[in-house]
Amino acid sequence: MTPVHPPSAEDSRRGLIAVAISFLIWGTLPLYMRALDSVSPVEIMVHRMVWACLFTFALLAFKQQLTRVVAVLRQPRALAWLLASALMISVNWFVYVWAVAERQVVEASLGYFINPLVSVGLGVLLLGERLNRWQMLAVGVAAAGVIWLTVWVGRLPWIALALAFSFAFYGFIRKRVEVDAITGLHVETLLLAPFALGYLLWLGETGAFFTQGLTIDALLIGAGIFTAIPLMSFAFGVRRVPLSTVGIMQYLAPTLQLLTAVLLFAEPFEFSQGVGFALIWIALAIYAADGLGRHRRATVTAVQCADAVDATAEPPRTS
Repeated sequence: MTPVHPPSAEDSRRGLIAVAISFLIWGTLPLYMRALDSVSPVEIMVHRMVWACLFTFALLAFKQQLTRVVAVLRQPRALAWLLASALMISVNWFVYVWAVAERQVVEASLGYFINPLVSVGLGVLLLGERLNRWQMLAVGVAAAGVIWLTVWVGRLPWIALALAFSFAFYGFIRKRVEVDAITGLHVETLLLAPFALGYLLWLGETGAFFTQGLTIDALLIGAGIFTAIPLMSFAFGVRRVPLSTVGIMQYLAPTLQLLTAVLLFAEPFEFSQGVGFALIWIALAIYAADGLGRHRRATVTAVQCADAVDATAEPPRTS
């Protein structure tokens, strides 16, 4: 048994910075989308798709990795899965942009708070995974939070649920396809690009591009780039940072979104909402603490196994 060598301190530092950058971009995205208030959510989603496709194509061409795309295009099963993931991420993008336009960023942030727990639920229902008692408690408390918001706020938090489930299904589907983040994103956007371009051609002069000024044009192009950059940054960092650390850091994005909504956009945040959020935060704390505990136990076990192997391999001493 060969012991796994952890990344160097410098490599870990770079990974931590990369993961932090990805969550900071996702967390401040409402500010970017609010600057595109004059553009319809559908048009923003379509531009995001087209420019992300062109950006990832240019990047893959620069890195001389376009053969990876060709390889995926020759696999019907992989294409089917990536088409499904493309539809899921398109739903996620549209609902998110619509939520920002409709001043519902508080509820959008809720979606990304409960997303990890939805992913856990999908693992149980679709993969037959089993939950320990702490994970079951976390899911139960989170469900209580959603029920509270539904009863006391007076409606099902469908924006949060749509974002949480679409992104959870996106992650679930992407795990079924062995493809890196950049190639996968390029193929996803490539599959939907003909429909996106058709929609833009249909809009013609009624669309925002080339009709609302250079600033809007630049922001629409940048929307695609800012879609790809955090995904690439996350893919780089997650290989160099413990998953337990990534699991804690992922709450940076919805926290920033919530603070942006309340402090900068002046969205209402009433006591009844606070109770629902508090229940979900408690659930996340239970889930995160359980994950950290399991990671530490696994690390201790790995070190003990490595020490045992070293002791066995130690040559006998001669007098």
